Amino acid sequence: MLLDLNADLGEGAGFDADLMPLITSANICCGAHAGSADETAATLALARRHGVAVGAHPGYPDRANFGRTPVAAPSNTLYAQVVHQLAGFVAAAQRAGVAVRYVKPHGAMYNQAAADPAFANVICSAVAGWALPVLGLPGSHMEATCATLGLPFVPEGFADRRYRPDGSLVPRTEPDAFVHDPAEAVDQIERLVRDRGVKSVCVHGDSPGAVAFTAAVRDGLLARGFTLRAFAV
Repeated sequence: MLLDLNADLGEGAGFDADLMPLITSANICCGAHAGSADETAATLALARRHGVAVGAHPGYPDRANFGRTPVAAPSNTLYAQVVHQLAGFVAAAQRAGVAVRYVKPHGAMYNQAAADPAFANVICSAVAGWALPVLGLPGSHMEATCATLGLPFVPEGFADRRYRPDGSLVPRTEPDAFVHDPAEAVDQIERLVRDRGVKSVCVHGDSPGAVAFTAAVRDGLLARGFTLRAFAV
């Protein structure tokens, strides 16, 4: 069974060079919630070197909170911020000789667009100018909005985050929000693929144990018969 393994990179965590050979798609920070123009360029070069598919990873321009604090309401300003980030990222990718394959919103932007149709409309409308696939939670408002706008949607799951019964992620501020055991993570991924139609799985690249965790999850998936490959739409 084919499965894409993605990671959020270009955020200044320092693990990108070690993670890139382990994954099949890289969600590369657009420089708003973290990172820098130089870091984006370096991460794009790494992706090209390792043959890893590249996605844009826009987030709220709130570096103090790493883009993980919700904003009060969607707005024209938010639309303009996302368009600005995507335009800059696409230009950087062109300079690096890399094609941008998809968009995955970051942090609070991702979660608010999943849960709120107004946020989903703003984010997906911004992406529509490039007609790129969007990664998001299956059954979310992002999926519904992509269908309305004619954008490809890729259902994504998380290896290192726990889920609520409604399919949303347990907030990071709550106890037991994270999966630390790679074997448990692989079990969860199998359920997400089987029950939720997930085609791409994320491992976060900003935790101290990210490299060892990702390597163990990768090995576990291969041992269970998964073929790891960038998704196709």
